[in-house]
Amino acid sequence: MNDLETLRHTLLEKPGAVEETPFGPEALVYKVGGKMFALIGWVNAPLTITLKCDPDEALFLREHFSAVKPGYYMNKQHWNTVTLDGSVPADDVRYMIDQSYRLVYQKLPARTRAAIQGGSTP
Repeated sequence: MNDLETLRHTLLEKPGAVEETPFGPEALVYKVGGKMFALIGWVNAPLTITLKCDPDEALFLREHFSAVKPGYYMNKQHWNTVTLDGSVPADDVRYMIDQSYRLVYQKLPARTRAAIQGGSTP
């Protein structure tokens, strides 16, 4: 999970996910319903990804993985930045992506969620 194309594919396969570059070409932003759930620093070596997280879980992940830090330029309580240097297992990165998407999706208005899912929820 440390190459850009795999990461982009994983993020864009989420229902309603779109890729944008509102902060410039060096930061790929992934949104659902107009709300950000991931940001990739793709010019970094290694790649970094910033993801929304439950505050308690954010602290747990930071304690267990040295590559997980408080979100860079984000609300440190709710966002983590993960350096994709191979030290965090791919399954854990996928879990963090899923959680970030879910947290953002659940806060969307019901009408937006229904439009994304065609009337069903993930």
